[in-house]
Amino acid sequence: MQQPETTRKSTLAVDNIFLSFGGIQALKGVSLEVGEKEIVAIIGPNGAGKTSLLNSINGFYRPQKGRIFFNGLEVTNLSSHRRAQLGLARTFQNIELYTGMTTLDNLMAARHIHMKYNFLWGALYFGKAHDEEIRHRRVVEDIIDFLEMEAIRKKVVGALPYGKRKLVELGRALALEPKLLLLDEPMAGMNTEEKEDMARFILDIYEEKGIPVVLIEHDMGVVMDIADKVVVLDFGEKIADGSSKEVKSNPRVIKAYLGEEEPAQTGTKV
Repeated sequence: MQQPETTRKSTLAVDNIFLSFGGIQALKGVSLEVGEKEIVAIIGPNGAGKTSLLNSINGFYRPQKGRIFFNGLEVTNLSSHRRAQLGLARTFQNIELYTGMTTLDNLMAARHIHMKYNFLWGALYFGKAHDEEIRHRRVVEDIIDFLEMEAIRKKVVGALPYGKRKLVELGRALALEPKLLLLDEPMAGMNTEEKEDMARFILDIYEEKGIPVVLIEHDMGVVMDIADKVVVLDFGEKIADGSSKEVKSNPRVIKAYLGEEEPAQTGTKV
């Protein structure tokens, strides 16, 4: 089936996604688009379906209904590995790193999808395999410089502070050479200084590398500062989609976050 015209002009188009687990509906007809030059924030209360949406986009979950297009190609039924090869990279709400390996080794491990030579060539480590490793190492070193991780490049990840591990995970996603970056609460658990650094790096990735970004984030100050578009979910449904200013003043968004104000009581209770 041919995709709609709008999806051909978008980096990502999610069309009417439904996802359920048994009797629980996690997503109910959610649609969104991410342009070639956009940072899109997905917000909503806990349990709204934000991570389920990211998991559907990168292939961890398979929606029961709906379609997903990435750079004009339908990827709805492709594996997460194949989507990563196409340029969909993500970070996780709960850090997923090789804690017994160094920062450098974690980033090198992410390069495996771009490696052409098999384990035998790697074991012999000469000729083409040696040249390929040098090329991958150069990419990784550039990422370490870009994210200012020189001081931790040879440190074991499991011994790093939480904020630094979040940064390593971002670096590992960049090592996949993404065409779209999906970030699941990249600033959760960080202090104010670490959040400012992470926000700066996300903007640098967008502005200097030209990579569009989709992020889930609870810090509304950060969202309003860096997002071009905000998508709001509540109980698996999209209740708003627009600029930060439009979303902030939307009555349904205010209700979802703050609840409805109880009507004033008059008279005396008996």
